[in-house]
Order: sequence, then structure tokens, then C-alpha cells
Amino acid sequence: MRKLKNSELDRLSPDAFKKAHKTPLIIVLDNIRSLNNIGSVFRTSDAFLIEKIYLCGITATPPHKDIHRTALGSTETVDWEYAKDTLALIERLKDSNVKIISVEQAENAIMLHDFKTEPNTTYALVFGNEVKGVSQEVVHASHQVIEIPQFGTKHSLNISVSCGVVIWDLFTKLKGKISS
Repeated sequence: MRKLKNSELDRLSPDAFKKAHKTPLIIVLDNIRSLNNIGSVFRTSDAFLIEKIYLCGITATPPHKDIHRTALGSTETVDWEYAKDTLALIERLKDSNVKIISVEQAENAIMLHDFKTEPNTTYALVFGNEVKGVSQEVVHASHQVIEIPQFGTKHSLNISVSCGVVIWDLFTKLKGKISS
């Protein structure tokens, strides 16, 4: 086995990325503190052709050197928008027939592996603050809540890790079996 060179990876150019058919997933970052987490979410969103990222509340926006350090240019490929009020954004997305899914530990949450996607549906995945999680008012306004099952002694994952796990799971469900 031989590691592939970057030139062999057949990656999209930024222009081709902008024109590519996007995965019907929108990421909503609800008051994320860490600039590195924000950059990591951009990078993961680029990898899976995410439709758009909304940066809400205290979540910092590009350009910023600490976001850029982990985003590696993906702030230039993935569409994004700042929204001061997460709840107002959620209501706007709902009015556009986007299904709102908070990723949180909550009563009646659906375990990620049990969540089934629906055809012709765009999902907005809401990820919350590193300490407080998704705000309760946004959880109330969501259509559903997804929880990532965890089996160790800790009760949470880093926001960027959570985002990667959920995006990968929904991407595979929306796109069918992924082949290499």
C-alpha cells in the first residue's frame, strides 16, 4: 500500500465546489466559542458538500486567523452567513420547509443510529455551545432532537467531533451506501 499524493486525490477546485450539487444539510452553530471548532466545522462541511453554515450569536465569523488555521481555505468554498439570533434563524428556515434537528441530549431524543432521513428533505443540524449546548428555546423550536450514543464516563463530545459524526452518518443515509 502507498499513500496517495495530494495531486492524486482528484479533489474539486473551489469553482467546481461552488457549482457542485450539495448535500441537503445546513449546519447551524449556536453560540460556539472556539475558533478552532468553527474552522473544523468548515473543513468537515467542505468534505461532505454541505449546503451552508450559519454562524449564530457569539460564534465568530471569517476572516479570522484562528478559524483559517483549521479551516484550511474551506471558508472560501462553503457558503456561510452570520445570524445574530439563532431562534429567529430557525423560524426562518422552518418557513422555508427545512427540517430542524438539534443535536443534544434531551428527553425523547432519537439516537443517531435510529434516525431515518426522508427523501427530498433539507435538514438543518443545530450544534450548541461547548458548555451549555443548544439553547433550550432552540431545542423547543426543533422538529426533532438527535443524540449521539456514548458509552464511556464522559457525557459529551467536542462540538467539531459531534459535527463530524452526525454529518457522516446523515451523508451516508442521504447518499446511500458510499463506495470508495
